Amino acid sequence: MKFVDVTNDIAFRKIFGDSSKKKSLISFLNAVIDLPKNEQIWDVEIANPYQLGKLSDAKATIVDVKAKDEKGNVFIVEMQVAEFDFFHKRILYYTSQSYIAQIEKGAGYNKLQPVYFIGILEFEIGENPSYFNRHKVLDVETKEQVIQDVEFNFIELPKFKKTIHELTTSIDQWTYFIKNAENLTVVPDNVQDEGLQEAYFVANQQNWTKEELEDYERASIKERDEIGRIEFAERKAMERGLEKGLQKGLEKGLQEGLEKGLQEGLEKGLQEGLEKGLEKGLQEGLQKGKLDIARAAKKMGLSMAEIVALTGVSEADISPL
Repeated sequence: MKFVDVTNDIAFRKIFGDSSKKKSLISFLNAVIDLPKNEQIWDVEIANPYQLGKLSDAKATIVDVKAKDEKGNVFIVEMQVAEFDFFHKRILYYTSQSYIAQIEKGAGYNKLQPVYFIGILEFEIGENPSYFNRHKVLDVETKEQVIQDVEFNFIELPKFKKTIHELTTSIDQWTYFIKNAENLTVVPDNVQDEGLQEAYFVANQQNWTKEELEDYERASIKERDEIGRIEFAERKAMERGLEKGLQKGLEKGLQEGLEKGLQEGLEKGLQEGLEKGLEKGLQEGLQKGKLDIARAAKKMGLSMAEIVALTGVSEADISPL
């Protein structure tokens, strides 16, 4: 056997969105949603059923299947192969839209039914080491769940490391199928659930038409192109950020260097000016003192030779005194 890549948008919708083969979706929902045994899902209505040839424009990085069970509970199952900006805000907005869309304006709130979001992700979103985690609105202190109508479930495929012999729960077996089916050649012996058996049957490429396989291959190429585009954009953004950072760092360095140079130059200039001024002042003061002594000696009647010898002042400077 050769199985398809379940994360491919065509394969994902064919397995979980085929109205004629609903066992798989029902089994998967029961494995993920923690419902009491007497409230298990028995039937679903798929809001956007799989139709060959109508998925060519679907966005390759986000694929969803919407369904409603017999009680009116709404389920949104999304396969997301690439992380994007504002991921958490988007799913909150999308789930809220599905919640409020259940009733028309003016209708009673009692008609609103719970909405369950299930995200199958090929990237990690939190610090919880478990591959499967559930998010609800809880009282921070008591953990009481007063607001019960919205729930978020995430299966983070990169965190799933279990081997085929370590699968102990239904969600383990489903996650193993989603992550590893394309690398298998037979259905594992421990698969007993009818819905999961049906999923393996649908995933077997021998049961696909030529047109479906062509759509599948196109979707694979489109997915790779989309991921490549995102990676290219991220790489260019990093390069631009690095270039901008280097430029900004250079400009800042030059500015700081100029400011530091001017400051050091000013300080050095003031120091040198002070030293030179002090030296000149001392020299002028000493010369004036010598001239005063020479003037007094001249008045006392000392000879020119004696005054020169006494003060060290030249005759040319003594004569005018």
